[in-house]
Amino acid sequence: MTSVVKPFTIELPKWITNITVGAEHNAATFDRGFVVLGLIMYMVGLVMVATSSMPVAERLFDNPFHFVIRHGIYIVLSVGIAAIALQIPMSWWQRNSSYLLGFAVLLLMVVLVVGRTVNGSTRWIVLGPITVQAAEPAKLFFFCYLAAYLVRRREQVMENIKGFIKPLVVFGVLAGLLLMQPDLGTIIVMFVTTFGLLFLAGAKLWQFIGLSSVGVFLLSMLAIFEPYRWRRITSFLDPWQDPFGSGYQLTQSLMAYGRGELLGQGLGNSIQKLEYLPEAHTDFVMAVLAEEFGFIGVSFILLLSMALVFKAMHLGKKALAKEKYFEGFLAYAIGIWMCFQAAVNIGASAGIVPTKGLTMPLISYGGSSMITMTIALVILIRIDHEIRLQSMQATSTKRRGAKS
Repeated sequence: MTSVVKPFTIELPKWITNITVGAEHNAATFDRGFVVLGLIMYMVGLVMVATSSMPVAERLFDNPFHFVIRHGIYIVLSVGIAAIALQIPMSWWQRNSSYLLGFAVLLLMVVLVVGRTVNGSTRWIVLGPITVQAAEPAKLFFFCYLAAYLVRRREQVMENIKGFIKPLVVFGVLAGLLLMQPDLGTIIVMFVTTFGLLFLAGAKLWQFIGLSSVGVFLLSMLAIFEPYRWRRITSFLDPWQDPFGSGYQLTQSLMAYGRGELLGQGLGNSIQKLEYLPEAHTDFVMAVLAEEFGFIGVSFILLLSMALVFKAMHLGKKALAKEKYFEGFLAYAIGIWMCFQAAVNIGASAGIVPTKGLTMPLISYGGSSMITMTIALVILIRIDHEIRLQSMQATSTKRRGAKS
């Protein structure tokens, strides 16, 4: 009697499968993976803001916990807003996308009149103890409008130049208002997301060649004719040429990465955060993380971000397969947005791309960015929820039909 030898197989734990792809056959009405990823990034961000902000908070406010307390409040506020946003159906976002775009334009106009100026940039609206960075909700509302436009005019976008140009005109208006702040980083994020979404919607290749050529030309002109932007590019190419001037921030960041090595110096043992590295708790929080947790820590954050982006893109594909076009395009836009912003933030701190002042999604200090990214994450959960409900209703209908 011969025994059958079963092949050796490795099964991943269920929670890993749910995080990366989602529980397709689970009876749950939402994807727990989005929630798990969001909470992990919240906690990592809270720890890193705490360790990186204490020296500067002690000097500015005589309270080392000033920024970490505010960051904790932003997290609680984000969760509260998320609970409300989760109840809003996707049909509401699609129906009111034009009004949301108008509100975004209004915010960008208001900030130019009554906004607070910090380091030469007028980007914040002060509402008592709260400051709102107008560009953050503007990104989300523009992407809602763009997704709704592609649902209404997808055939025009694919067939003629007129349908392709219309959303670019809207983008041009927003870009003009953002340049007055100035905020070139947000413009680049919106441009890349628009470019990627139009490509996924099926626009023709020659349109993209033309769009990319014009976009690169205009961005180059903006850099060349603005001295401080040109200094950023030249210092990025060789920061050690002027390590105490235009290249100071990047050289300090690179030192943090170098000290981190493989496993890092340990939590709280960063030297660069002792006010050697400017903006250590906001734009350059990843440099402090690299110094304290090394290559392993940075790789962990990259994997978290990659999993979140992968899930967003997978959700967009699934929504389009279910003929939920607005939901699919918006999920794609959120995925591209999060991917590019995370890449620019990490790339800037590592000297791969010029510094652009973009936060690390769900990790860096900043209330407006935290709340906006949380709403974007909640929208992904809502899209997944509605798709699951649709599938459950279709299954129950089939079962009732079979019984009858």
